Amino acid sequence: MDCGQWRRSLAVLLALSICVFFVSHCRADLPATIARLKPSVVLVGIYGATDNPRFTFRGTGFAVSSGLELVTNAHVLPETLPNGPGQQLAVMTWSGVGQWNLRKVNVVTLDRSRDLALLRMDGPAIPPLKIAEVPAQEGQAIAFMGFPIGGVLGYSHVTHRGVISSVAALALPPPTSQYLTEKTVAQLRRGNFQIYQLDATAYPGNSGGPVFDPETGELVAVINSVMIKGARETAISNPTGISYAIPAAHVLTLLQESRP
Repeated sequence: MDCGQWRRSLAVLLALSICVFFVSHCRADLPATIARLKPSVVLVGIYGATDNPRFTFRGTGFAVSSGLELVTNAHVLPETLPNGPGQQLAVMTWSGVGQWNLRKVNVVTLDRSRDLALLRMDGPAIPPLKIAEVPAQEGQAIAFMGFPIGGVLGYSHVTHRGVISSVAALALPPPTSQYLTEKTVAQLRRGNFQIYQLDATAYPGNSGGPVFDPETGELVAVINSVMIKGARETAISNPTGISYAIPAAHVLTLLQESRP
């Protein structure tokens, strides 16, 4: 082997070593990130004093800002908010394995065009997620946390990981007018916005959950399936293994618009 070949071989080995180091480093950081984020991710639902069960799970949420503000999908909330005796919008916060605390919440802001809701809860703050200020890119590694099977086996945080496989517009103009639906027309009037397509499967209980950087834990996006699949996958009735998420920039906008 001549000197040039030796140098090229050394460069390849060095590059491979660096790749292995970063992949291993990222994988090693994910368990620590999950443990750190669990107290920030909550169950969103309805509490009824005479209901059985008393807490009805509807989706996932997470803390932002001061730790008293929570973000979830707007569609996670009932169309008519509970106002009868003994019924209220509530969340369950996590304080350890199997330990959940019921907290009352009020709606601060609803952005139905982006399917986001900002809530505020009573009681002490929980750790808020830091929101990434730089948009995510295609191929970026992500993880998301939520409660995909609700309380079937007892409430427990579940984390999936994957990558951002595409950045696309929410509503694409159909080829001809015969394919226009009322929902698509409404979305087009509101204006398209970009969404993230993920190569991991999210389920209904994941709605409103955080998509985050596996290494830093920064919020990258918010899981959303109902609105997105209604616009982009109307003809698909079976799970595709593809999920969608709303970029974190819209969470920042929601927080800014809610400030007095």
